[in-house]
Amino acid sequence: MCRAVRGYLDHLTVERGLSVNTLASYRRDLDRYLVTLAAAGVTDLAAVGAAEVEGHLARLRAGDADHPPLAVSSAARAASAVRGLHRFALREGLAGVDPSRDVRPPTPARRLPRALPVDDVIRLLEAAGPGTATGDAAPRTLRDRALLEFLYGTGARISETVGAVVDDLDVDEGTVLLRGKGGRTRLVPVGGYAVEALRAWLVRGRPALLAAGRGTPAVFVNARGAPLTRQGAWTVLRGAAERAGLPVAGPDAVSPHTLRHSYATHLLDGGADVRVVQELLGHASVTTTQVYTLVTVERLREVYATAHPRARG
Repeated sequence: MCRAVRGYLDHLTVERGLSVNTLASYRRDLDRYLVTLAAAGVTDLAAVGAAEVEGHLARLRAGDADHPPLAVSSAARAASAVRGLHRFALREGLAGVDPSRDVRPPTPARRLPRALPVDDVIRLLEAAGPGTATGDAAPRTLRDRALLEFLYGTGARISETVGAVVDDLDVDEGTVLLRGKGGRTRLVPVGGYAVEALRAWLVRGRPALLAAGRGTPAVFVNARGAPLTRQGAWTVLRGAAERAGLPVAGPDAVSPHTLRHSYATHLLDGGADVRVVQELLGHASVTTTQVYTLVTVERLREVYATAHPRARG
């Protein structure tokens, strides 16, 4: 069974091009599945029945002495990993049937992404510090403003942002090449405010911090001259959010993905076509992007409810 799991993960890496983070999650899910099967005395995927699959998924939701109950979204991902493994085993001749075929994974509740109002985004950006090369702004202040302007001005994921290198960025043309999930790349425009902040960072801030390290092509670097990490970027955003008076804890906490949600929602509010937004976000399917149209409809409904004299009743 361990060989089957390794083969399946290799298939996901080579054929599906899944991200490193997704593969790591699948590996943990499947390792836990193998432990469950071993405890039940099952040593061959061909001997697994629907009862074993259903029992494993039920235990994930209930939790045990060593594991807390999984949220619906995490349980759905684990179910996807298990079902994928069995489909792979059937296709490769490692099993005669797929015992997970009729097992329905839990359906996560559809949660609308939270987008900040434009005024809150502006407050957040300004709280990061000045975004121009004038004055005596510290290098890290220039970096922080450029980082947040970049996140909101491009809609990039946090992994794409910290993974961007200088050669991917063309400030004269106002574009950046982003490297997204599954090895897919896309060229997206960079807004004028972000370009201005990036120029200040690249000219005055980055060389000063870079001198402390051994040299890196990363656009964003830390105080040691090394590439800025995801955690480092989170710290920058959290600090700016606190200074702007925005929530940094709880369900409404501001995160890098909040700026991505805001980017998409504000584009749609401004009249952008959903297919264009799909390309800008790097979504493989427009279905993923269409959740943002629901956010826009909710906003329209709120405006209607407060502005129309016959909205109630």
